Amino acid sequence: MTESELYRALGSLTKNTAELEAAVPFVSSQLASDSVKIRAKALWLLGETGMKFPSSVQDHVPAIASFLDSAEPLLRERAVNALGRIGRSSFRLIEPYWADLFRFAADEAANVRLVFIWASENIAVNTPEVYAQSMPVFEKLLSDADDRVRMEAPEIFRVLAGRRPDYVLPYTEKLRGIAETDRNRVVRVHCLGAIKAADQK
Repeated sequence: MTESELYRALGSLTKNTAELEAAVPFVSSQLASDSVKIRAKALWLLGETGMKFPSSVQDHVPAIASFLDSAEPLLRERAVNALGRIGRSSFRLIEPYWADLFRFAADEAANVRLVFIWASENIAVNTPEVYAQSMPVFEKLLSDADDRVRMEAPEIFRVLAGRRPDYVLPYTEKLRGIAETDRNRVVRVHCLGAIKAADQK
């Protein structure tokens, strides 16, 4: 099978979620591929599968986490994302790697910083309490140099505000200031959304 054919075969699984769980052995075997593109696709699929069927990927979590140290930004990005998706359903499975995820808040690649926020949002949906001491990390991301990161950073505050508003209330004035002054309209809107979610609790 050529790389293109293999990529298409993996891509077809995204259109048929009923096949995801059964395909885990095949998908996980692609983590050893020579192709960055194939490994990235496999990581993404394992994350999506793990969100729906966490027990089916539990034996592969260490292999997924090994890509956190990849020199390829795309593979770091996909590994962080996969752990976040799996962690949304089962924090226990990714708990040994959770603290290590925080180094990606300062990753040199903006996409990796962005996906770190996404992963944190996923985990915070069902396990918000683990972020009790982590809010300064997200506060710093509100001032990130990359617009996409700044657009997403308020969303972790919004997610947590719906579950643990006490984590977010100390930052509402900062969020309000950004909502009034940031040059990016989406950043302003997302900051207001986080404030509103905190105020409603």
